[in-house]
Amino acid sequence: MHTLIGLHAVLGEVGALAFLWVFVELLNPNESRLRRAQIMALLGALFFVGAWFFGGFYYVTEYGAAVKPIIKSGPIPWAHSIITETKEHVFLFLPFLAVLTWGLLKRYKDEFIQKRNFRIAVLLISGLVVLLAFAMAGMGFLISSGFRAALESKII
Repeated sequence: MHTLIGLHAVLGEVGALAFLWVFVELLNPNESRLRRAQIMALLGALFFVGAWFFGGFYYVTEYGAAVKPIIKSGPIPWAHSIITETKEHVFLFLPFLAVLTWGLLKRYKDEFIQKRNFRIAVLLISGLVVLLAFAMAGMGFLISSGFRAALESKII
């Protein structure tokens, strides 16, 4: 596995797990749970930015020129045409949603314990981040499957 794509995947999954942690902490918040949620949201946002950077660098230096043509010429070209294109556009939102969650936790930390509706709103955002991040992992699997299928079809 290419180092850049490995870093992209690991950072994205660790970011997803960080936001799963945020979600769990916000289910029944108190001061210490909110503090942990803030820390994990910041770390998760940083991991997503790192995944964004390494994924983008890989796309520009390797994927676009070498991997994409192989997938598009293989038996499941939709792995790029649909999945990669979707992943590229959806993933753009993750770091912004992550920073939004961290900012809300930081700015309105006193509101979470008292205002249930506010807590629910941030729970929904952090849950969306988790779902999107794990969907990105699934899409990455489909893309790499398209690459492997294309290589296998040319070998046989």
